[in-house]
Amino acid sequence: MQFPGFIRPATPADLTAIDALLLAACPTAVARDLVRDLRAGGAIRGEQVIPLGTGVIGYYALSAMRAPAGWLCLAPVAIAPDWQGRGHGRRLVAQLAAWADATGTPVVATGPAQFLTRSGCRATDLMPDQAAPTLIAGAGGVTPSAALRYPAAFG
Repeated sequence: MQFPGFIRPATPADLTAIDALLLAACPTAVARDLVRDLRAGGAIRGEQVIPLGTGVIGYYALSAMRAPAGWLCLAPVAIAPDWQGRGHGRRLVAQLAAWADATGTPVVATGPAQFLTRSGCRATDLMPDQAAPTLIAGAGGVTPSAALRYPAAFG
């Protein structure tokens, strides 16, 4: 039986495996294309993977918000279908939330509130008109001084 490795920064050698993971974990190519556009636009501030052999079974991208300055956004988060339901997504996001809290770096996440709160993010009333709730890590209760503006790749 093979076990996944420790969460680590993505490397250029991981890009093909990340594309394959995003296509396997998401029903369309939207997540893969979003990551490619974020990279091309220079918005990516970090990418983390959970390696398994020569591939990856987990991934997230962290990008710079256009506003407020210094804020980051988390998207996408993906876990290989065969590895879902085993806590790997929670492990990825919890590590990020702990880093955000320790450094005071605000990270915005939009998605399933139950998953994100179990992973260390906090509910917020930011952008209440969105279909999915907006949660935050690392801001210590601070609200943004400007409206949230996601990277251009988000459309």
